[in-house]
Amino acid sequence: MLYSEKVLDHFSNPRNVGELADADGIGEVGNAKCGDIMKMYIKVDNGIITDVSFKTFGCGAAVATSSIATEMIKGKSIDEALQLTNQAVVEALDGLPAVKVHCSVLAEQAIKAALADYYRRQGIDPTPIVGEVHECDGCCDHEH
Repeated sequence: MLYSEKVLDHFSNPRNVGELADADGIGEVGNAKCGDIMKMYIKVDNGIITDVSFKTFGCGAAVATSSIATEMIKGKSIDEALQLTNQAVVEALDGLPAVKVHCSVLAEQAIKAALADYYRRQGIDPTPIVGEVHECDGCCDHEH
């Protein structure tokens, strides 16, 4: 299995790792059965994601996709963050092996889950804004 230099870099030196103690939204996706769990923490100020961090339990690709996804949404508006697709995450890493593409889907879903949590804390129904968040959509159908 070949990983790009960017994947290896983000795996070896992940950005924005850890918990945000005073996070405005926390999203957790994945499950222990499939082996990848991502937790995303966001700080929001006037509709802008001012800070973001993650904790990931999983393979190197899961760590790398979480890391680059945090970089891609930091400083961006909520609207921009909601536009982030797993395809954009894969492209930013210069590609992923096919069996690891589900990791980028998890990264996208972790961001959406954190934003959904942010809206719920404001007393706003997140579904019309964020859409359905799939905890572990299709990532459990294969072996790691």
